[in-house]
Amino acid sequence: MNTMPLQLPRGSLMIDVAGLALADDERERLCDPRVGGIILFARNYTDSGQLRALTAEIRALRSPALVIAVDHEGGRVQRFRGSGFTRLPAMRALGAAWETDHAEALAAAHATGFVLAAELVAHGIDLSFAPVLDLDHGCSRAIGSRAFHRDPSVVAALAQALVAGMKEAGMGAVGKHFPGHGYVEADSHHDVPVDERALAEIRADDMLPYRHSLLRQLAGVMPAHVIYPHAEPRHPGPAGFSPFWLKEVLRGELGFDGVIFSDDLNMAGALVAGDIVARVGAAAAAGCDMLLVCNRPDLVADLLARGMPGTDPASLARLAALAVPAPRPWLADPSALASHQPYLQAREKVLVLAALEAADNSAMAASTIGAKPQRVP
Repeated sequence: MNTMPLQLPRGSLMIDVAGLALADDERERLCDPRVGGIILFARNYTDSGQLRALTAEIRALRSPALVIAVDHEGGRVQRFRGSGFTRLPAMRALGAAWETDHAEALAAAHATGFVLAAELVAHGIDLSFAPVLDLDHGCSRAIGSRAFHRDPSVVAALAQALVAGMKEAGMGAVGKHFPGHGYVEADSHHDVPVDERALAEIRADDMLPYRHSLLRQLAGVMPAHVIYPHAEPRHPGPAGFSPFWLKEVLRGELGFDGVIFSDDLNMAGALVAGDIVARVGAAAAAGCDMLLVCNRPDLVADLLARGMPGTDPASLARLAALAVPAPRPWLADPSALASHQPYLQAREKVLVLAALEAADNSAMAASTIGAKPQRVP
């Protein structure tokens, strides 16, 4: 039996799998040339050894290997909790630390990024969709404590430190959700958020982290499933389907040359673009390089059967160039990582921050029961 991996360039589709190991039909689908990556979820993890085995199985399928990604930010969005992983604080905890001590907050952000990425890399994962660059306007059900701060300059500074920590562990970072998801209350997982602000207001506020030097340090950017009708009246759909936001602003005005990842095209905020073939086509035409279709294997099968749009050669080149962590002895596996002193020191800093966050959350819960969130001015 031939056990050599298939020689296939990365395609533009990122999909998921159902469980703790690959089923035969999933192996076949992951070897489709139109697929370029896989995103993992909490259901794909039970312990450190199992996750290592799963990622090794995925990596052995193709050369170059599929990009293995996960939403692993900290706080309530941390897919892997248990053996091999540290409980990471929500990014709002770093913003709170900034109010007390700027230098210590930056050090904590760097440590958090380093621990986050090192633990993922040690388990065979290439990329986390982090950090969130949305502003904490105090009203968003989707963002909330996932945001660092209300002040865009603080968001940029803390995110830059976190990204530097991730880079130290060899992992690229993906900023989200461009041009900003924090102002709208609606959650694009379940609704179609509409941000009624003018373009000038968004440019002067929520877009500022993307105008920072931080943008040049990101491997990728993920746009929001948010509609901005007054900022972009020519295109009625969400930013992830808008050539204005992705090609004119992100690529042209801001000069971003990395990979643009769509957000999940099965979220409620994306359904306005039509069926799955229409959604994928609209996202690709708008400028997305990697197209995420999650939690609906039936729709992935339908998409592959009915046909995907041709992929722009520049997109394929960006996907081929997407950096994945290089092998390092101290990141070979979780046991090697556990004896690496810089990791242990960073982890201790993260644990202290997480404990402070837990205490603050308990105190806040006791004092705000029944209070309704208000937008931060």
